[in-house]
Amino acid sequence: MKSSVTDLAVIGAGPAGMMAAVTAARRGAAVVVFDPNPRVGKKLRITGKGRCNLTNDCRPQELLEYVRTNARFFKSALYAFPPSAVMEFFEKEGVPLKTERGGRVFPVSDKAGDVADALARAAERSGVRFVREKVVRILTEDGAVSGVRTDGGDYPCRAAAICTGGLSYPATGSTGDGYVLARSAGHTIRETRPSLVPWEGEEVCARLQGLSLRNVTLSLFEAGKLLFREQGEMLFTHFGVSGPLMLSASTWMRPDGKRYRLEIDLKPALTPEKLDERLLRDFAENANRDLINALDALLPKKMIPVIVERSGIPGRTKVNSVTREQRLRLRDLLKAFPVELIRPRPVAEAIVTAGGVDVAEVEPRTMASKLLPGLYFAGEVLDLDARTGGFNLQIAWSTGSALGRSVPIKESL
Repeated sequence: MKSSVTDLAVIGAGPAGMMAAVTAARRGAAVVVFDPNPRVGKKLRITGKGRCNLTNDCRPQELLEYVRTNARFFKSALYAFPPSAVMEFFEKEGVPLKTERGGRVFPVSDKAGDVADALARAAERSGVRFVREKVVRILTEDGAVSGVRTDGGDYPCRAAAICTGGLSYPATGSTGDGYVLARSAGHTIRETRPSLVPWEGEEVCARLQGLSLRNVTLSLFEAGKLLFREQGEMLFTHFGVSGPLMLSASTWMRPDGKRYRLEIDLKPALTPEKLDERLLRDFAENANRDLINALDALLPKKMIPVIVERSGIPGRTKVNSVTREQRLRLRDLLKAFPVELIRPRPVAEAIVTAGGVDVAEVEPRTMASKLLPGLYFAGEVLDLDARTGGFNLQIAWSTGSALGRSVPIKESL
């Protein structure tokens, strides 16, 4: 065994692990964080396209509506450390914040690295030690945690916290190691799958590659049943569909062979009747032009040939020859442009991993294992996930804080 016995060994220097470490250390606990990465928060530094949407400025009861899995389990941790507390924490650590559309909270600098660096500074000031080694085993003695084994040796501890993240962005260290450690300690792992992930779609997506749509309404259907509907932004790619709307919709989907269909309302501000009036005006102004050349004021250029083709109206039809039936068909297509989806992109491309440690085996107020005394969990390794908008990082902060507040320290033993 190396070194003296520490109160808490945190496995993983991501947002959940760092919040747990800082919170426990500020209570006087002796804390060691184990992570082979040379810098704190490697994945955190690339979140939100490098901007870091670190929480959502809303009340806890509102936030719970965006948690897709096990919201009831998360409730006590969230209320104990809500978004307002997260914002206060980082602003006290020298990271000014701003709130954007939909309550999304970002650092004023738009630099995710500022958030990760603030955690590193807070940990250093609190006396947290770092060991740049990979934990390969949880050690036990007399039915309780007694230490951790790394690729460099054994370290005694009174408690160990698995905060290793999931399977997404494996280059940052999220390679599923936490699931292996949890399973070896007797915990059940709920099936993991990608969440907040782009989906591959039919061939038309490749034709629209690079087209970003703003202020559209995306509806998701499975076997004719509406699962999700929201207004915002989306992006067509060479493989399918991405962007904020698709990522949010993906939390309702399962990669189990079900067929999903998107319908895009390209003009959500207009009722079908108003859109028909708009078409009539545009047609009157372009009466002698071919239809393919008469929609520039209504649609992005890249989308026009696809829309005309799908409407069934020959593109060289003169606008003044378009029938009422054809015009209404075009209108309906603009209100519900369909895209068939095929499969999700690999979990390595997902923002979040759904599934993980079964929360029925974890105490919701403390994040302590119900199976092995001295073992704790926080963050994405748990079977907790939410929609996009800062909600998943809030899960990390709240569960990490709950863990850090609950770990016994030597003086209290």
